[in-house]
Amino acid sequence: MVENIFKDFYNTQILENINNIGPFTFITMMVDVIIVLFLIYKAYEMLKGTRALQLLKGIVVLVVITFLSGFFKLTILNYILTSVMSYGVIMLIIVFQPELRRALEQLGTTNKLSRILGMDQDLNAKKKENVYKVAIAAVELAKQKKGALIVIERDIKIQDIISTGILMNSEISPQLLVNIFEPNTPLHDGAVVISDNKIAACSCMLPLADDKDIARELGTRHRAAIGVSKESDAIVVVVSEETGRMSIAKDGTLIADVREDVLKKILIKNLIKEPIHTSKLKKAEDFKNQKEEN
Repeated sequence: MVENIFKDFYNTQILENINNIGPFTFITMMVDVIIVLFLIYKAYEMLKGTRALQLLKGIVVLVVITFLSGFFKLTILNYILTSVMSYGVIMLIIVFQPELRRALEQLGTTNKLSRILGMDQDLNAKKKENVYKVAIAAVELAKQKKGALIVIERDIKIQDIISTGILMNSEISPQLLVNIFEPNTPLHDGAVVISDNKIAACSCMLPLADDKDIARELGTRHRAAIGVSKESDAIVVVVSEETGRMSIAKDGTLIADVREDVLKKILIKNLIKEPIHTSKLKKAEDFKNQKEEN
């Protein structure tokens, strides 16, 4: 199957008549190649740091071996590999259903226009203010060893999780967050969800991660944080009731025992989207400063 794809590509009219390509066709080809390369790059960015990337590398190796087995006429090996690859797509969809769903949701919610025009600067200022409020609350809860679970929604909406809790639609304040997680009160169980720069709901139920590679000592809060961050792009702040340590869950990964300054940096980096022209200037300045230091 794979070698037939390469043969069909080789025998296409474009490659047979490459010397007769006109200007319009050449431009179309270049646009086609650029789009494909861009999609590959975005797919790599999306998969970077996830277990799916390792699997993707294995698939590339498998495709290469399949092509070589067909090229060198290794009939039995080629038959086995092509049969495996025929059903492999279905297996991948089943195994990586959460990752694929999250990728498609991100594709449908990413908004570059406001970043290009710099229209979200006021929103970023509000987000930064709320980041500090969440950090202050988390530090205070950690000092008092009060367990807490704060989910901060990003591009992917988690209305299904919000609907499991008690709706609040309140302004964010450290005092309110600390009070919500006060033990032996009606609202302290479950998670607080922050959406659209407001406390949308509290006492929300989260999906628990069931991966075997998660440390056994992690409690229900940490498993819930990993679970929701795996099924969406939300950032989750966790405070351990036993140790008073703060952790952050992102993309199904737990960053354990973070300090206040690290907590703020991670939240700002992942929650605040700078306008594209500003971020490019910042990268250029960082590169210049690094070059001068060297």
